[in-house]
Amino acid sequence: MSDTQDGLDDFRREVADFLAEAWSGGAGRSDPDGFRKAAIARGYLFRSVPKEYGGAGAEPDTMRAQIIREEFDRVGAPRQLPGGAVRQLLPTLLVAASPWQKAYFIPPTLAAEFTWCQGYSEPGAGSDLASLQTRAVLDGDKWVINGQKIWTSDARTATHMYLLARTEPDKPKYEGMSYLLLDMRQPGVTVRPLKQITGDSQFNEVFFDDATTPADWIVGRRGEGWNVSRTTLDFERAVVGSTDATSALFEKLIRLARTTSLRGRPAIENPLVREDLVRVYCLLEAQKAEQVEETRRTLAGEAGSPASGAFAKLYSSQLAERIALAAQRILADHALGTSSPGAPGPSRWVNQFMNSIAAQIGGGTSNMQRNVIAEKHLHLPRDIRGPA
Repeated sequence: MSDTQDGLDDFRREVADFLAEAWSGGAGRSDPDGFRKAAIARGYLFRSVPKEYGGAGAEPDTMRAQIIREEFDRVGAPRQLPGGAVRQLLPTLLVAASPWQKAYFIPPTLAAEFTWCQGYSEPGAGSDLASLQTRAVLDGDKWVINGQKIWTSDARTATHMYLLARTEPDKPKYEGMSYLLLDMRQPGVTVRPLKQITGDSQFNEVFFDDATTPADWIVGRRGEGWNVSRTTLDFERAVVGSTDATSALFEKLIRLARTTSLRGRPAIENPLVREDLVRVYCLLEAQKAEQVEETRRTLAGEAGSPASGAFAKLYSSQLAERIALAAQRILADHALGTSSPGAPGPSRWVNQFMNSIAAQIGGGTSNMQRNVIAEKHLHLPRDIRGPA
């Protein structure tokens, strides 16, 4: 066994011992924020965030990062802050924000004092995000914002928003937007929940009526918000496309098959159910193999596929739908019941099916991901007809 492998085995035991003390056998479950702070201090969470901004400040290490993911997932310990927006904003700030912005926004975000939502989609600008109409006008030392956002996750609880607004209305649509940060706790911001088919209201619409934000709460240059937003979208697709959530969902599907009776016997003994489980398992293992290959390329210093984020997002959203459909076969007639937010049993899997459909829209529709793969990986033209 090589010294490198010995070192990785020692590191795995170190992480496992920490989790046994701080999470499984300690107060971590009742104090997740305190647990995260302890994990950051040990260098296990937010490894790429410099120490001066509240992170671990560790050197990039793909293998150790994978070990941390595996050990944390094994005991169900939280690795990230709640809310997908945070996981997309933090790396964007590290890449594109000014030093003072990093120092001001990142530490309270890691401490869960600032919570975030994303202000991208609008009623007339979803897949075609560059058509957005929300306006921001610079008035002295502040931006004055008017317009509307929609499908905004967690807007009712978020303290802050990162949004795209049109600041140069006379320029071409891809050049006239800016990436702004906004405090949601002001009179000019109105949040209205959107009732979903599941009965939940995770999504919201947000209205801006002369809402204001400081002039220097702009990330990147004025009018170049599109480039900054593409960085955020790349991270969003990587989060959505990770195998972590899909693997956990598949484990729940296995437990459902073992504990649910179908025609008088455990559902897992039904040949059609077993066929579904095997198909999903093979698809999941294929996705894991692709991630291993991406890791190998990173370690070898090779360039990865420019469309890897789009592929991962497309694959994961389709796999989540497969899992939901397999659950419906297991639940049989029970799956016909109406859903209820947070309810256990069949209702939870009905919600999962509904959410699996939504996942193929959020973060860029599946057709958009196919276009990205076609253009960036297969080098196909944007228009099959070519120039006139």
